[in-house]
Amino acid sequence: MAKYFDVHPDNPQPRAIGQVVEILRNDGLIVYPTDSCFALGCRVGNKVGIDRIRDIRRLGDDHHFTLVCSDFAQLGQLVTISNSLFRVIKAATPGSYTFILPATKEVPRRLLHPKKKTVGVRIPDHVVTQAILAELGEPLLSSTLLLPGEEDPLTQGWEIKDRLDHAVDAVVDAGDCSVVPTTVVDFSLPEPQILREGAGDPSRFQ
Repeated sequence: MAKYFDVHPDNPQPRAIGQVVEILRNDGLIVYPTDSCFALGCRVGNKVGIDRIRDIRRLGDDHHFTLVCSDFAQLGQLVTISNSLFRVIKAATPGSYTFILPATKEVPRRLLHPKKKTVGVRIPDHVVTQAILAELGEPLLSSTLLLPGEEDPLTQGWEIKDRLDHAVDAVVDAGDCSVVPTTVVDFSLPEPQILREGAGDPSRFQ
């Protein structure tokens, strides 16, 4: 059964955050809130966790996982950003955007797009997410919690606990999340391409 953590959205309890991070460090899989939707998350090096995310969402090998970072310095270790892109992306973070960029050697090959060698990265504007990232001290490998055959992500922690009780190790609930995912911008091409319009205003990249 998954452990259920009811945390304060603005002042998350340190003890609860510590317990969540302990589960992550023990190669657990969690559901946690972000500034867009609830997400599935595990440590980047957790191969079993990645397979569990694929199973829950029935994802193919070409799925772009997202590396959720605490700040721009952490993000910059994972992807290659040109000088011209630096200001553009930094101005949009933290926020509800996922950026597709060429990955550095810090990113395991199994997480890269098989043909493009790119990865998705984001810096969320959410107190609880940032508390988890700060305690963990490394990025989270994540994917939006959108179940197969359903149009919208789950928005309520208690429902997630009920439906995924035996599929995940913990559910972090800080109140209802949105059904609107991040805006995804592909910067691996000569011109920026909006792959998905979501919670972040796409006009700044058009």
